[in-house]
Amino acid sequence: MIANTVAAMLWGVEYVSRVPRPPLDGLIDDLYYLEGAPPYARLTLPPMPSALLIVNLGAPFRIRAGTDIETAEYADGCVVTMPTRALEFGYPLRTRSVGVHVKPWGLAPFLPMPAAELCDRPVTVEQVWGRPAIAELRDRLATADGPHEMLTLLEEELMRRLCETAGLGLVRHTSSVIAATSGAVAIGDLRVAAGVSSTHLAQRFKELIGVTPKRLARTYRFAATVFAINPDGPIDWGDLAGGAGYFDQAHFGHEFRAFTGLTPTRYVEIRRRFLREHPGHVMDGWPLPAD
Repeated sequence: MIANTVAAMLWGVEYVSRVPRPPLDGLIDDLYYLEGAPPYARLTLPPMPSALLIVNLGAPFRIRAGTDIETAEYADGCVVTMPTRALEFGYPLRTRSVGVHVKPWGLAPFLPMPAAELCDRPVTVEQVWGRPAIAELRDRLATADGPHEMLTLLEEELMRRLCETAGLGLVRHTSSVIAATSGAVAIGDLRVAAGVSSTHLAQRFKELIGVTPKRLARTYRFAATVFAINPDGPIDWGDLAGGAGYFDQAHFGHEFRAFTGLTPTRYVEIRRRFLREHPGHVMDGWPLPAD
């Protein structure tokens, strides 16, 4: 496992990441350890086709899930199913945590409730696993001998909690096709290929991911388009929008604002600020300064 580990220490932040062993690798992109001073006190995370579980080992952090929701404090950590709008994280001066970047369908085997109940409503780990369980896990993590042992402990906890989940094969396969096409696939064709009704497919997706197949496809398309943007160079927004399959530049701009609350040009300005103020930072890539 050590050979598959990525470790970095830049700008006062230590980051260690690794892919879990099977069968967790079919649900999880990576396990990670993070410690240090965040580049900004508040960071905005635009929606991605992924979920997140964080076990917090430092001072509490805060999350605001939309402008119409009050900021909440998370001491033991948080569970975030695939979001449909940007999240704002407020960090202490120093943060320390272990976490899991989860594939859209990957949280379902670890949740005691339908994912739809948590859509755009981050909850504490205690609300999902219970106070005794998370208290014991945090104690074990806090006394572990370094990041690698901590990730092993987290992986063992996830293996222990892994449950059979009805409909997971259908949702995982269909989601994988959506991901492989960056969202450019007809959902009706996927339904026909799977041999189920559109209602059944949508219900399973909402139970296990929290959103419909159509919404997942929109998120994959948006994410692929954003990651194609090079903030260092000139950008032809018309070509970018057309290449991603949007009707026109106006459609792309509308989607951009719906997902991030920003115009495309404002997004690029903020990305350039991050690159200018913290070149090569381990958290660069998706979080944006919210200040």
